[in-house]
Amino acid sequence: MSHSSRTRARTSFAASAGAQTRATGAAASRRVAATRHAPHQVRLIGGIWKRTPLPVLDLAGLRPTPDRVRETLFNWLGQQLDGLVCLDLFAGTGALGFEAASRGAQRVVMVERDARAAAQLGAIRQKLDAQAIDIVQADALRLAAGLAPAGFDIVFLDPPFDADLLGRALTLVLPLVAPGGAIYVESGAPLAAVLDAQAQQGVAATPGWPSLQGWRIVRHARAGAVHYHLLRRENGE
Repeated sequence: MSHSSRTRARTSFAASAGAQTRATGAAASRRVAATRHAPHQVRLIGGIWKRTPLPVLDLAGLRPTPDRVRETLFNWLGQQLDGLVCLDLFAGTGALGFEAASRGAQRVVMVERDARAAAQLGAIRQKLDAQAIDIVQADALRLAAGLAPAGFDIVFLDPPFDADLLGRALTLVLPLVAPGGAIYVESGAPLAAVLDAQAQQGVAATPGWPSLQGWRIVRHARAGAVHYHLLRRENGE
């Protein structure tokens, strides 16, 4: 690779990292304002529990996936998830995990560190008699580090944007995805910059991120400040 190509790769990723940092700072400012306007609930949009309300607690960093984004996501995945095993690693309100179970997922593991949020998830599970859902109150990264490889068909990753968790979370969940599976990611900046930098200069160009060689972004869209992506292996395995 020429010196100019390496420079462009570093510049591209640095610009993206700078954008992520600016997005993080802006997100922190918006969070203060958002506490005044945060929705008190969101609703499931499909499946057997369609229109079921999910309360939204007033917790720092809690950012439920909007209805429009979830609708797009489950159009990407297919409306029904019959027989699939899912991991919702930063469950929050449970919007992604309950949506997956509502649409026929065989099992959904929902992980939430905050005690209040985990208790609320348990109450909703009991109310719905959602036998397919397991709720675990734990640190997401520590729990993911102890899970068996290739155990999940879909992993949902929606960590707080200002906690610098996404790279570390991806490192841990890549081995957890079964052949033919997918990873859904929400972030404050597009992941394409990470893949491009690694393709041009190698994983050393993206400190804090795992190698994404062999993975591709099959879907990407944006809603306001949120970029959301669907990742699958390049060979389809």
